[in-house]
Amino acid sequence: MTDPHRTGEPPADPDAPAAHEVRNPATEELIATVPAVDAPGVDRAVRRAADAQRRWAALSPGDRARQLRRFAARVDENLEELALLEVREAGHPIGNARWEAGNARDLLEYAAGGVERLTGQQIPVDGGVNLTFQEPLGVVAVIAPWNFPMPVAAWGTAPALAAGNAVLLKPAETTPLTALRLAELGLEAGLPEGLFQVLPGAGAGTGRALVDHPGVAKVVFTGSTAVGQEIMARCARGVKRLTLELGGKSPNLVFDDADLELAASAAPGSFLDNTGQDCCARSRILVQRGVYDRFMELLEPAVLAFRCGDPNDPDTDMGPLISETQRERVRRYVPQEGPAAIRGSAPEGRGYWYPATVLERDPGDRAAIEEIFGPVAVVVPFRDEEEAVALANATDYGLAASVWTRDGARALRVARAVAAGNLSVNSHSAVRYWTPFGGFKRSGLGRELGPDALSAFTETKNVFLST
Repeated sequence: MTDPHRTGEPPADPDAPAAHEVRNPATEELIATVPAVDAPGVDRAVRRAADAQRRWAALSPGDRARQLRRFAARVDENLEELALLEVREAGHPIGNARWEAGNARDLLEYAAGGVERLTGQQIPVDGGVNLTFQEPLGVVAVIAPWNFPMPVAAWGTAPALAAGNAVLLKPAETTPLTALRLAELGLEAGLPEGLFQVLPGAGAGTGRALVDHPGVAKVVFTGSTAVGQEIMARCARGVKRLTLELGGKSPNLVFDDADLELAASAAPGSFLDNTGQDCCARSRILVQRGVYDRFMELLEPAVLAFRCGDPNDPDTDMGPLISETQRERVRRYVPQEGPAAIRGSAPEGRGYWYPATVLERDPGDRAAIEEIFGPVAVVVPFRDEEEAVALANATDYGLAASVWTRDGARALRVARAVAAGNLSVNSHSAVRYWTPFGGFKRSGLGRELGPDALSAFTETKNVFLST
């Protein structure tokens, strides 16, 4: 890896932009120091991107698609390197990290397949011919989070490039290394200089400069609801296009006619995957009273079997939290000596470890309402279907939900009644790159992924030709 940003020492120039330390969450080892891009640097990047975008959009659809496929091929050739980089900077188990690198590759291939299918319409009109065109927006800013650095970066980058835009990707301060490597691979694959640039830095500096820059046509942000609200307000000043994927407090509804063994065995993965640092985490487990005790009996061994340890070990299910700051945030919701229905184990010593934890709480308890973003779930009983739906919807969020029942009619009723963008019945799978993803309420704005992903990075132009 040759990028000059990835050095072991801070910049020697006292006037150079601030730098951010990247530490391995499992060991606390300093693995890189990455200089931040300041506001003048952002301005230069936007200008380079605008120039590259005009040339990129002028290419034939077939040529653009071929270049994206070459990019996907370069990612595929470097999957293991990308995965190991993700293990080091994000603490993800190696199996998860390999999937994430593969997901970035798959998104590029999927988006490449849409380039030649981004068609307009011919609409019948009197006195002429009416045509529509899907025009690229120009320069798109993608602000990616630290919890899924590679996949979420690709969610915005791949369709934006495919639709004819340039992309400026700002990774999270703690996880910039995979983004920087992806940009290198894009250049190696033949993407034009300036078309896909990575701008490391803090949200308050680099991110704010990107959002406010008049040359940026759209912002794609994944992160907290509070920051999303600020970005939305800043984008409103320039009527800037915006996609937001924000927080969640997703429910997992288990009815008394469900396959309890299957529901209990699947529950740990739904809130412990990525150490609970997932806005789709089913961190509120709502269980019908008649089967509550039996479900808890089945849940405990399933949670305790979820192995927390070395991310480099293929048998590891759960790694560390991303930082000491995040661990302290989780601890505030679970007092160290406080009661827990189920408490797993985690390594001692260096690293930002936290054990799998299940709490029994009232539905109005802070831990049952606020997004913890850690390996913690709250279990709450409900009486009937009406109360289950009411509890599921008693939140400002609406990103994902799961429904466990053998009654097909009930499954559809509840899925339609729960205010969430992504529902799973008798499973916890809700995110596929070929299906739409996004939230209701304060969980976000707009949709990513799926067959319409490219259209979200275009404007519809209507042209009437008089005859």
